[in-house]
Amino acid sequence: MSRSLVARMSRGTWLLLPVLAAGCGEPSLQDEPQTLAACPAQPQPFADRVASYSFGPNAGFGQDTFPGIVLGPPHGEGASSGSLDVLSLGRGGEIVLEFTDIGVVDGPGVDLLVFENAFNSPIGPFVERGIVAVSEDGQTWHEFPCASTDAAGGYPGCAGIKPVYSSPTNGVSATDPSVAGGDGFDLATLGVPRARFVRVRDAGNNPNGSPSSGFDLDAVAVVNGYALCQTP
Repeated sequence: MSRSLVARMSRGTWLLLPVLAAGCGEPSLQDEPQTLAACPAQPQPFADRVASYSFGPNAGFGQDTFPGIVLGPPHGEGASSGSLDVLSLGRGGEIVLEFTDIGVVDGPGVDLLVFENAFNSPIGPFVERGIVAVSEDGQTWHEFPCASTDAAGGYPGCAGIKPVYSSPTNGVSATDPSVAGGDGFDLATLGVPRARFVRVRDAGNNPNGSPSSGFDLDAVAVVNGYALCQTP
């Protein structure tokens, strides 16, 4: 068993926390190259680049400001209102996002947050399910189990279930799972030590109305992370 460090965002500051890693040959942060490329700007715990995408039928909403609309922080509107700062993937559509500043690492609790625009209406929750997968190299994927038809159980393992509270305008941290909203994912669920890519795919059984069919992606955020670049 070896000890390594992960970075966790807290009140706008990255904290180094000790984490125990067990297992023969399992990658650890100590395996990271000592020399990192320079960061283009201040590192941010949000997606930096769209690696690929494939929109499904009846997509369209948000494409006028794509790809920027899914990069950077979430723009949550709270429990009773869904954000319009989102990209509709369309039925069965998917998108792959890449982190180039800070990658996701398996640390304490939730490691990654995915934000949609779910909200609570007078007739019940409005949710659109998404299936999340992660990868270190963009080729080999590990998918979180998503029970996209289990309404009674609250669609365990899926994204797009919980309202989003964090927004750049309200000061609510986007990397604190206790206040940010959105749906949390723990790499330990998959036995994955770290990831640089996140794939979100519409579950295929969401409301299908043009031009906003399918999962509506707002943003993704790193909770436990490791440096992929070096600040000046």
